Amino acid sequence: MLRGGRFVRNSKYYYKFLHTDSPRGREIVHIERIRRRRSLHCIVTDGCCIAVALFYRHRVSVLCSWGVSAISFLSPSLFFVGSPTVFDQHSFRASFMNNQKQQKPTLTGQRFKTRKRDEKERFDPSQFQESIVQGLNQTGTDLEAVAKFLDASGAKLDYRRYAETLFDILVAGGMLAPGGTLSDDMTRTEFCLFTAQEDLETMQAYAQVFNKLIRRYKYLEKGFEDEIKKLLLFLKGFTESERNKLAMLTGILLANGSISASILSSLFNENLVKEGVSAAFAVKLFKSWINEKDINSVAASLRKVGMDNRLMELFPANKRSCDHFSKYFTDAGLKELSDFARNQQSIGARKELQKELQEQMSRGDAFKDIVVYVKEEMKKSSISEQTMVGIVWSSVMSSVEWNKKEELVTEQAIKHLKQYSPLLKAFTSQGLSELTLLLKIQEYCYDNIHFMKAFQKIVVLLYKADVLSEEAILKWYTDAHIPKGKSVFLEQMKKFVEWLKNAEEESESEEEEGD
Repeated sequence: MLRGGRFVRNSKYYYKFLHTDSPRGREIVHIERIRRRRSLHCIVTDGCCIAVALFYRHRVSVLCSWGVSAISFLSPSLFFVGSPTVFDQHSFRASFMNNQKQQKPTLTGQRFKTRKRDEKERFDPSQFQESIVQGLNQTGTDLEAVAKFLDASGAKLDYRRYAETLFDILVAGGMLAPGGTLSDDMTRTEFCLFTAQEDLETMQAYAQVFNKLIRRYKYLEKGFEDEIKKLLLFLKGFTESERNKLAMLTGILLANGSISASILSSLFNENLVKEGVSAAFAVKLFKSWINEKDINSVAASLRKVGMDNRLMELFPANKRSCDHFSKYFTDAGLKELSDFARNQQSIGARKELQKELQEQMSRGDAFKDIVVYVKEEMKKSSISEQTMVGIVWSSVMSSVEWNKKEELVTEQAIKHLKQYSPLLKAFTSQGLSELTLLLKIQEYCYDNIHFMKAFQKIVVLLYKADVLSEEAILKWYTDAHIPKGKSVFLEQMKKFVEWLKNAEEESESEEEEGD
């Protein structure tokens, strides 16, 4: 029978002794070492075996045992002592730990444990599809109920992983195979975009469903945009009615900013363009887009992603002209889109013309040849003289590297413009062209601060070179100037304008005397 012993303490551990009476005398059968919450228990039974157990919070976590041959590591005084005070705590601890090291088992292999978070689930969209289809069948045509169902299901279903499957079901009623056909071995629903009524109001309601879903689960934004790109590539696999519904929905989503206009790049697919699918789809898309927003908003969205200059690619190469584009979309009731495309085409032509003009100047081509080339391009691209004189001015001023010192740049500008004044004169045959050139000079001198004091000298030079007329300068000074640097430039021109007015009066009086 065990009897309670005493606690013996050193700097780190408590040792608790329990003993019993035997024929050989008092024998220690239990030694307990306690440190914080961990305790090491040694239980010794009448010299036959020894068992060691490591307890944590009173529960066994490790259990080892040795036979009689292993008892020798303990001091003999441990077994037959009359008092716990004779127990050598340090020698017991050292000898016990040494024996543990000697008896440590050898590993014969390695076991790798995989965390649950690292385990990859098998991709199986069939169960996900069944859950979505079942919910859509229950909600039916009530799109408010559909939106609520999708909102609630996001907490239970893995939308992030099965985003493509989710959008396939909402648009086509089931998972789409390559080419745009529905998979035969999957469950479907009749309550989807393709089975809805083909009218703008219904498409707006469906757009609200998608908007609510994406606002609620922001991580679906990229997946939804990728889905629209994929659907546009599958247009040939859809019926005409399905294409019309998708076009109207896409236009509404573009107007709302739910998707980027970069998705239109899918319409430039060669097969879709060749069969006229892209152009027909674009008509429905732009009609719904412009119905939601104006042409200026559409133009801004297209410019943002660089699509403003690519609309011609909706047609095959042999029909890729501004005239054909304009006629096609004007006949379809989209004249504002035709005008926008024509304007963009003109901007592109002007940029190319300016680039070529700068190259000719840098090569030192004769002004006569440059003028002939520019006038041919003006006729071909329908560019007015007012627009052209602005292009020539920009090309002339960008063909030289200007001095950074204000006192030197004026002299440099006068010398440079004197050389190119014949080229400018060739495109100022009209009074409106002269006024346009004056405004370009004013704007340039204001934007480039080193030229602020050079404005008056430049105007006087061009007046003497017959590029600018007296009437144009007086008109500019009176009421045709722009606000940029107005007070500075008007002050600079004050004396010259007074001289022009006096000269005009003198000439008039001389004419009267002659009569």
